[in-house]
This record gives sequence, C-alpha cells and structure tokens, in this order.
Amino acid sequence: MAHSVMRNRSENGMQKEEKTYAMIGACMEVHRILGCGFLEAVYQDALEKEFILRGIPFEREMELPVFYKGELLNTPYRVDFYCYDEIPLELKALSGLSGKEESQIINYLKASDAKVGLLVNFGKSQLEYKRFVN
Repeated sequence: MAHSVMRNRSENGMQKEEKTYAMIGACMEVHRILGCGFLEAVYQDALEKEFILRGIPFEREMELPVFYKGELLNTPYRVDFYCYDEIPLELKALSGLSGKEESQIINYLKASDAKVGLLVNFGKSQLEYKRFVN
C-alpha cells in the first residue's frame, strides 16, 4: 500500500517550494524573452503579465509594516511583488549583486513574517535568483 506525505501544503494544495519554482519559472520566461539591459520597471511590468498568464496570485508594490519594539513605524517596506499571500519577491536589474540586496529581502521576510522569499536579478546574461528562508 502506497502512502503519500503532505508537507506544508497551503489552501491551494501547493507547497512553498512549488510556489517559488512557479515564480522562478515566470521570471525565467521574462528573461528569456527580454534578456538583460532593461530597467527594473520593465521587468516588473513583464512579470506582472506573466504572473497573470500563469495564474500566479500577486500584489505589486505591496507595503509591509515595520515594527520597532512592538511599535509600528511610519515608514513601511515596499516589496516589488508579494505572491500567494506569503512570498515576497524582490527584483533587480544590476550587473551584479553586492549583498545589500540580500539584506533587503531578509528584511522583507522579517517585516512580513514570511517563511520564504526570492531575490531575482535580471541584469546579467543569465537570470540570477536566490531563495531565502526565514
């Protein structure tokens, strides 16, 4: 008798890994078509269309509240995309990642209490992406 194990499945039945793979796949398609060299905003616009085509739920330019010692600060964090109501996605169009960008997505994870986030860089000939776990 076969047994199946369901781990960390959300209401739509997808695991976080499957969701991040779907998001990365959409980013790969955008990069395949556009290549590198555009402004970040161009990739955001194209990715929004690709998410819609693929049925990936998202909110663009979502503001995440930031707290300090339990107090809400006036300045929120703004993430490029917040997908599946749980995964922040930060886009870049840089010739290389400096480490500052990694800090940014880590802070998004803290601000949103999300468990996983993605940093994607469209600025090189090959798409760069990193998955971060909180």
